[in-house]
Amino acid sequence: MDLTFTENQKMIAQMIRDFGAKHIKPDMMKWDESQEFPVHVFKALGELGLMGVLVPTEYGGSGFGYLEYVTAIAELSKIDGSIGLSMAAHNSLCTGHILAFGNEEQKMKWLPKLATAEWIGAWGLTEPNTGSDSGNMRTTAVKDGDHWVINGAKNFITHGKSGNIAVVIVRTGEVGDSHGMTAFVVERGTPGFEGGRKEDKLGMRASETTEMIFTDCRVHESNMLGKEGEGFIQAMKVLDGGRISIAALSLGIAQGAFEAALAYSKERHQFNKPISDFQGIAFKLADMATEIEAASLLTYRAADMKNKGLNVNKESAFAKYYASEVCVRAATEGVQIFGGYGYTKDYPAEKYYRDSKLCTIGEGTSEIQKLVISRAILK
Repeated sequence: MDLTFTENQKMIAQMIRDFGAKHIKPDMMKWDESQEFPVHVFKALGELGLMGVLVPTEYGGSGFGYLEYVTAIAELSKIDGSIGLSMAAHNSLCTGHILAFGNEEQKMKWLPKLATAEWIGAWGLTEPNTGSDSGNMRTTAVKDGDHWVINGAKNFITHGKSGNIAVVIVRTGEVGDSHGMTAFVVERGTPGFEGGRKEDKLGMRASETTEMIFTDCRVHESNMLGKEGEGFIQAMKVLDGGRISIAALSLGIAQGAFEAALAYSKERHQFNKPISDFQGIAFKLADMATEIEAASLLTYRAADMKNKGLNVNKESAFAKYYASEVCVRAATEGVQIFGGYGYTKDYPAEKYYRDSKLCTIGEGTSEIQKLVISRAILK
């Protein structure tokens, strides 16, 4: 595997750095404080082709692969994890699910709007009582003629209120039956579909997280993705790619925290010399750099395998588990290197610290990743 950045990756990275300096950095702390979801930023990212990175050009996307996708998420997340998270969720979950399992008519109907960010996408699997235990979901769909009637609620949904369209996995069979769940596309404005409570979060505060509520929501059978009973299996495959997204998100936040700490360690003087000259600080930086490099290798390896159409169940879990844990450690050490200033909002360390923790939780906790890995190696 050649790990040298391609010209496309270099172009994307520089484009995002330029975009971030102009459109994200000036307002990101304001969005963080107010928990504002800056829809206009994602519309602009859509114009750059970053909201349909993996979507083929015939559906209005950029037609790139996972290496470019990982690069884009990591570069955005170095600037602001919230923007990286929302971009990843839109691309890999909602858009990715339709791309992977939609028929040609469905792809032509929805992908061009998603790929250009004319529409923002959401994806609903988690429920109040079923996080990792999604097989026990309580949101149901009952067939009524050529429609399905959905009732229930999803929570912790990225863009659950502001999204224009959602892919929702609901129960159409028995509780606990992995073949008793089905995926539907539900457009905003469909009667009985509304956003619920918005979460007041520790970090990633500019990425909207809300409930989605369904009350006798009638969805035409043409909105079903794949066949009845395939929803859970589809979701698990979507999450294999989603783990790579979160690994990239983790990698970007970790790199941002490291670069900020490295720069500060050279500027901050104590006892008449920069604190980077002290072994206690230098060794922290060495550990951070080494772990980030390892996380990068795991993430790009998983992305390379995904590009080649290989099974990435284990490798994506490797990347997501390790990169997310490294992200938390790097952000924690970043605060420590900044010292008292790291605990204030005048410096970037505290935001990286708050944003980092979600990476070990979203799209499968670290414990679930260990479960996936252990099952794979014990076969």
